[in-house]
Amino acid sequence: MSAVNLTNVAVLDNPAAFLSPFQFEISYECLTPLKDDLEWKLIYVGSAEDETYDQLLESVLVGPVNVGNYRFVFQADPPDPSKIREEDIIGVTVLLLTCSYLGQEFVRVGYYVNNDYDDEQLREEPPSKVLVDRVQRNILADKPRVTKFPINFHPENNEHEEQAPHSLIMELKQSSPLLRLIVQLKQTLRRRTTPI
Repeated sequence: MSAVNLTNVAVLDNPAAFLSPFQFEISYECLTPLKDDLEWKLIYVGSAEDETYDQLLESVLVGPVNVGNYRFVFQADPPDPSKIREEDIIGVTVLLLTCSYLGQEFVRVGYYVNNDYDDEQLREEPPSKVLVDRVQRNILADKPRVTKFPINFHPENNEHEEQAPHSLIMELKQSSPLLRLIVQLKQTLRRRTTPI
């Protein structure tokens, strides 16, 4: 079970000019206190064929994270058009909102973004060079693709759990052989039934 659940993401100021900042109102709940901050990132996919054109628009740390419900507005600068191939500025692309804990990504929300001219005449007869200041983006906010990844929110607990049986075995090595056998069998069963 995840310690953090994303409950809502509202896309603000949409549609908007290509060069205006992105704004998302993010709501989430925390079911168990976390020692470290959550890291939220917004990534603009500059090309479907080549991830070297992806741009990290913003990365923020949010914390401390105690049990409860949270909401904040995540704002990010627009992508740098000079780092996008001209043929990829107009058309459909993807925007990724991710959240990680201790470097482990546990949720990703993907949005399709349609970039097109704000003027019908420019759409029908596009200029040879893209006029970025006339491009409007429209995030398809009602059709996000949410992917969740299982992660370990409390790795320090696993360290203690794994160390405890080993220290117990050391103590029992000097006691009866029957006790040693029971402990070894329990450890074997525990390893086989531990979910991966």
